[in-house]
Parts: sequence; structure tokens; C-alpha cells
Amino acid sequence: MRMKKFINRSEDLVSELLEGLVLSHPETLQLVGHNLIARRNRKARGKVEVVTLGGSGHEPGLSGFVGEGMLDVSVAGGIFAAPGAPSCLEALRWADGGAGVLLVVLNHAGDVLSANITMEMARREGLNVKMVLTHEDISGGPNPEDRRGLVGFLPVYKVAGAAAEEGQSLEQCFAIADRMERNMRTLAVAVRTATHPSTGQMIFELGDDEMEIGMGQHGEAGTGRMKMKSADETAEIMLQMLLDDLKVKPGEELLVLLNGAGATTLMELFILFRRVHQVLEEKGIKLVRGKVGEFITTQEQAGFQLLIARLDPELIRLWDAPSNAPYFTVK
Repeated sequence: MRMKKFINRSEDLVSELLEGLVLSHPETLQLVGHNLIARRNRKARGKVEVVTLGGSGHEPGLSGFVGEGMLDVSVAGGIFAAPGAPSCLEALRWADGGAGVLLVVLNHAGDVLSANITMEMARREGLNVKMVLTHEDISGGPNPEDRRGLVGFLPVYKVAGAAAEEGQSLEQCFAIADRMERNMRTLAVAVRTATHPSTGQMIFELGDDEMEIGMGQHGEAGTGRMKMKSADETAEIMLQMLLDDLKVKPGEELLVLLNGAGATTLMELFILFRRVHQVLEEKGIKLVRGKVGEFITTQEQAGFQLLIARLDPELIRLWDAPSNAPYFTVK
């Protein structure tokens, strides 16, 4: 099938999309350095700054979450590719205002490689940086180091960004981000592939009557293919796997995020969220916070990511704190 996208030259994809993002949110964002999306309205220097990095082509993630109460800088790589360490170091230098920098990285090989090199360079320069790695995708198996980072970046950005906005120290912001990361789990499902916007090549193949639970952000293999299920059946299968892995008990309070992969309609997502809510209620588990939408996508891939996260009073307070990023606003 021929790729149909409204683009210009493939080599200009990233620069043009970043320019458009900033131009559409001029009161919130600015483009600085090499493909760095930075918060425009910053507090007086002295608060902890929150920085992230990752490939482009997954909009609005990750640069759409730069703003008050969330990220201060996002380093954008190429399409589905990690940015280089020099750009990441530039971001840390730009962000460092004396209170230190928290670097949030999704567990993908290229991102982690760039982040590790960046951290070593930052140490040599004497920059005060701590790194949090998100790896909440349970399809990677029991070892956390083998688990990919999916939409779990969003709760980490939110609570760490809120803590930084309050003036908490780097150690405190790191502890909060780490606690959020350890208490969340994600699982993805795909029913249709995406095309790479630079080449037009399909990322993976699925049969017309197939779906795959455990699919990664870029079409990485999941836990196994199966015949297409109904919304309720799919929600029940995935939710039970997440609850078992996180060892959720009746009475506990959860955040639930339902993230569309790019081509899944809100109609479908709302139907799925409804069943998740019903099942949790039947089990005596409290769904105290929830969001449905597209937070990180893969072009026209069809499917979704389901995240659950165990909350405590402090995490709830930070989740509810004001934020003003283009794609996540809390008043």
C-alpha cells in the first residue's frame, strides 16, 4: 500500500515538525540549540529542571509535554531514533540553573546509550544530574532491565515536574520520580501496522483477523499473536496481566491511562476504559485518576497502551498539581 502523508522532503521532517510545534504554542515553547524544545516561561533560576530525550515521529510525545509543572527541555532525535549525546549534553547545560537536573529516559537501547554517554560527559563537566529510567512494559519479562519504556513517561514527567515546580530538591524529585516509576505497569496491543514516514516501509505485518498483545512502541515483538478479540475481552486480558504483575490488592488506589497508538478512535478507547473501570470496581480496586487520549503514538499504527499505576497521597497531590504543557494541562 502506498504511503499517503502530508510531508515535504524526508530529510526535513524533524526540523519542520518541531518548528510547527513551537509556532502553534508560542506562549509555552521555544526552540533552542539543536532540536531542543524548551519551556518559554521559566521561573527564576534555582529550581530543579526536568529534561527528557527521545526519537521523533511519536507526537505529541515527548516534546508536547514541555511546560509549567512538567518538562523544561525535550531533546528530539530523528524519526524513531535517539538524539546524539552532544545534543543531550547541550540540553543539560542549558537547563542547569544551580539546583540540578533530572533526566528522564525511556528504556530503549538507543536512548539509553545516548543517555549513558551524556551522563558521563556531564559528570566530567561537574553538572549535577540524576537519571531516572522508565521501564514499565511488562511484556519484556520479569527482569525490569528488559522492560521497555512506554506511556509511563507521562506520570513520571507529571509528578517530578510538579515536585520541581514546588521547589523540592534534586534528591527529592528523583525519589518521587523513582517511586512513580516502580509503581506503574504498561501493556500494549496492536491490530494494524504503521509506515515509517521517511521511507514508506511498513514496520511489521499483522493478519486482518489478528492482534498482538505486548507489541513495542516501534513494532517490537510481543507476547504472542491471537485472533482479534472484542473490546471487553481485550481489556480484561490486559488488565489482569497488569494487576497480577503489580500485585494490586483490593482497596488500593490506581491511576489508569489509556493511550491510543495513532489510528485508534476515541470511540474505541472510551469503550475500553469503561470495561477497565467496571473490572476494577468488581475487584474492589479504586480507580481514582484516569486519562484517555493520544500521548505517544506511532504514526497510523492502530492499537493502544494500557497503564496502571499505584498511587499514594503525595503522588495524587502531585498528579493534581497545576501544569501547562501543550498536550497536558491541569488547572
